[in-house]
Amino acid sequence: MTLSTTRQAPAFFSRSDELETDYAVYVHAPEASAGPWPWPALIFLDGDYAFDGAVKAYQALREAGVVPPAVVVGVGYAKPFNDPGNRRGRDYTPTAAPEEPTSGGADRFLAHLTGPLWMELARRYPLHRESSVLAGHSLSSLLVLHALFQPRPFFRRVLVGAPSIWWDNRSILGIMKRFRDQQASLTAHLFIGVGTDETVSMLGDLLLMEKQLAERPFAGLEITSVKFPGRDHYNVTPDLFSAGLRMFFGSANP
Repeated sequence: MTLSTTRQAPAFFSRSDELETDYAVYVHAPEASAGPWPWPALIFLDGDYAFDGAVKAYQALREAGVVPPAVVVGVGYAKPFNDPGNRRGRDYTPTAAPEEPTSGGADRFLAHLTGPLWMELARRYPLHRESSVLAGHSLSSLLVLHALFQPRPFFRRVLVGAPSIWWDNRSILGIMKRFRDQQASLTAHLFIGVGTDETVSMLGDLLLMEKQLAERPFAGLEITSVKFPGRDHYNVTPDLFSAGLRMFFGSANP
């Protein structure tokens, strides 16, 4: 299936000299008079593709009175997946693997996301970091998992869709295990969503991760896991985004 890029132009570009990359930042913000504020930021990775769907899900929930005013943000590259300027294979992977020579740059990307990029967003909009959400699907959700399992995660509400746990022989599970060996508590909320028509390997890897978290839980970590009937890797995102935002902000569970 071919994914469509967003029809909206970036609000600004966030330059990382270290990574030699200009990140395209797409923004849908409330009117200045909307309240209450400061507002949470809903940051969706793979923003070139995810942004339009994220805005649509947010707007529907907002019109229904389920979610508060929020700034919806897409972070991407303004480049398609097959363009060398799209660096998701580097930025979203915590470890290096032979199939992607530039991989393993997640820490550097995360430092830019939570540093210069966030500071520019906060300069432009009144943001409330503690209620903000970091969201990803597929490979970008691998980065979201890596961002969560940190001693002091910048984002404590994270939305993970069909995560690429398979990457580098499931190296994220080892990262999580080593982190749990060092730290027994993690005050955060993890929302996991996947379609029931996802691949067998993807569903199996997700079960492995959920089993690992259940056997050695983190005190303070809330985990919500939802399976969406009849959805596959590609058409799950509307349900995923809507249910995740409803869980974080709404009064009703998905």
